[in-house]
Amino acid sequence: MKKIILIIFVSSILISAQTNKIIKDTSYTVYSTFNKLKKDFPFIKPVKPILPNEVNALREITYINYGERELKLDLFFNQPGEILKPAIILIHGGGWRTGDKSLMFPMALQFAKKGFVAAVVEYRLAPETIFPAAIIDVNNSIKWLKQNSFNFRIDTNKIALLGCSAGGQIASLIGFANDEKEFEDSVNYKDISNNVSAILNIDGLLDFLGKESEEYDENPNNSKPRAAHQWLGASQIDRPDLWKKASGINYIKKNSPPILFLNSSQPRFHAGRDAAIESLDKYNIYNEVHTLEDSPHSFWLFHPWFNETVNIVDQFLKKVLN
Repeated sequence: MKKIILIIFVSSILISAQTNKIIKDTSYTVYSTFNKLKKDFPFIKPVKPILPNEVNALREITYINYGERELKLDLFFNQPGEILKPAIILIHGGGWRTGDKSLMFPMALQFAKKGFVAAVVEYRLAPETIFPAAIIDVNNSIKWLKQNSFNFRIDTNKIALLGCSAGGQIASLIGFANDEKEFEDSVNYKDISNNVSAILNIDGLLDFLGKESEEYDENPNNSKPRAAHQWLGASQIDRPDLWKKASGINYIKKNSPPILFLNSSQPRFHAGRDAAIESLDKYNIYNEVHTLEDSPHSFWLFHPWFNETVNIVDQFLKKVLN
């Protein structure tokens, strides 16, 4: 079983690129990132997704159909037992246009080992469709998990949303904008809430228009628009309202869930964080900030930062879910 998981991890992006004839950008992988970082961080080692003996895996579960298009998730969990378990949904990064859910396997396996039901979700990326499709997708994964909570002994009052990089932006937007109907599916899971009990933002921005984000184009007519421009479908000059709508910072309110900010030492991925903390503090919403010194973006994919990342998240969730 462990060998199978490892093979899936290495090859899943190539497989997914051939599924349903959907063209995907496969440029963001563990190994492409490793090759970029090893010059400045020669000591790093990619984390391998080895399945612990006590963890079960259910792979490639369809959580939503849009016609012929199926979106999948993977579940990792201990034996169900009688006690309801907290759940954590993990959202991969990749600039809203690349990446794959297998990037989150190592972290999901560790959380399953610690007693969570861990769900790793696929969502539609910019080469396929633009905002807010990805937000609707992840909202549907939350609702699927709640609908199937009995089968996996999930406590629906203890569901956390974790995202890395672009996934962190998505997690924060969904967690704070839980009452925005345009971010929800108008057909599927209509009677199920998308509320979550905690947000875990790992190096994901909260404000696309923030001075640190570096996502906006100085020249929106450039033949290579920035990642956010591609995902949102318009430049910040042409549609500043759209860029504001996609920024989680604009939805913080008195009943927003607690949030963990776990950041690299790269300021551009902190955009909106400090202003968001001011709003959170105004409403007395619990939040924590941890910055890993001298760390690159994508630190969560590598040793020596992986174990610390898992432990910080685990300690935060023990505080806010209990």
